[in-house]
Amino acid sequence: MVYFICIYLLLNLICFILMGLDKRRAKRGEWRIKESTLWTIAILGGALGGTLAMNIFRHKTKHASFKFGFPTVLLVHFLLIIYLFKTMA
Repeated sequence: MVYFICIYLLLNLICFILMGLDKRRAKRGEWRIKESTLWTIAILGGALGGTLAMNIFRHKTKHASFKFGFPTVLLVHFLLIIYLFKTMA
């Protein structure tokens, strides 16, 4: 269980950092992080970090797929976590 929590936190931190880096690169007109990379990290467990970063950095908020998709993936993650905790108890 400890490994699961550590991996989950790490994925959220990675997604948060990647969103911040992508925002900085967007402002500077530099090479960007692929949206597919952001989505992959979010789906694997980083949706909370991605959603927080999206709101803090105001990044990808005009993209409906991110604006509604990340919170939806986050909701699915929370439901899965609740289910896992209930089945383990």
